[in-house]
Amino acid sequence: MAFIDEIKIYGEAGTGGNGVVRWRQEKFIPKGGPAGGDGGRGGDFYVQAVRDIHILSKYKAKKSFYADKGEDGGNKSLHGKSGDDFILELPIGSIITNLDTEEKYQLFKEGEKILLLKGGYGGFGNEHFKSSTNTTPQDWRPGEEGEHGDFHIELELFADIGLVGLPNAGKSSLLNSITNADAKVGDYAFTTLDPNLGDFYGYTIADIPGLIEGANMGKGLGVKFLRHIKRTKMIAHLVSFENLSKGSTGMIKVYKEIRKELEKYDKNLNLEDEGLSLKDEIIILTKSDTVENDKTIEREKSKFKKILARSSGGSKKVFVLSLFDDDSVKNLRDELVKILKKKV
Repeated sequence: MAFIDEIKIYGEAGTGGNGVVRWRQEKFIPKGGPAGGDGGRGGDFYVQAVRDIHILSKYKAKKSFYADKGEDGGNKSLHGKSGDDFILELPIGSIITNLDTEEKYQLFKEGEKILLLKGGYGGFGNEHFKSSTNTTPQDWRPGEEGEHGDFHIELELFADIGLVGLPNAGKSSLLNSITNADAKVGDYAFTTLDPNLGDFYGYTIADIPGLIEGANMGKGLGVKFLRHIKRTKMIAHLVSFENLSKGSTGMIKVYKEIRKELEKYDKNLNLEDEGLSLKDEIIILTKSDTVENDKTIEREKSKFKKILARSSGGSKKVFVLSLFDDDSVKNLRDELVKILKKKV
């Protein structure tokens, strides 16, 4: 199933039922008078947060949604039944923008429910218009139209850890090895075109698509995916030992390249306290099996420890990982549990 993180829909609350003209006809009341009931109210239109990030794919074909109309009034002054409300289920993290009014709504918690459109009021029946001077009113009123509008819905993923790094840094492989995810893995750039999620002892880890220089300006996969780590609680930055081929500063260079993209993104969106570059961070040095010299591994690990020691936040943790080494995978898994319990 293709991952869909933004759609446009049309929503319409229910129209109120019409009032009616009716007359009381009773055997011993020759002049019964007006008895037309009022119409019922139209149903309201809501959105509600659910824990299902794939639910937007259900709306790929059907993009117009309607609450029920109120029933018309009845005889004997009966009030029409109100229309049923309509509830559109959306993933936690959805941002809903009314394209007509530019109002924005956000869904942060499972079960959270927001009223987007109000149903129309029911119209008056002729009984409403009776008076001492108007004993046989013929007046009635139609129900009001419900509110309606076009909406843009954008998903920003909520995750406990967001995996970031250049293409082929090993994010999908790591996610598959420590969670129940089934992310696509291949030896070519931009393997991950959609964010993948994995369950990690009740925590959520998101594999964010690979970033390249200029991503903050929309280059490559660009801002479309950068926004998915804005709401993650902490970042795991993956840097592959394969980057040693770029020289003695190769790994530090690619790390700084991604950090630069995150900082530019924060600046472009005027993010302050919640900026991507300010989130707690750990560094995972991947594909250590491509390096034969243990001293080289320790040297690079030491470099990154010094970088984190100078940072103001983060766990200041650096891990070395080889997916072919069960011990390194187990060690990382155990440490992540400790960090999440303490920081998330």
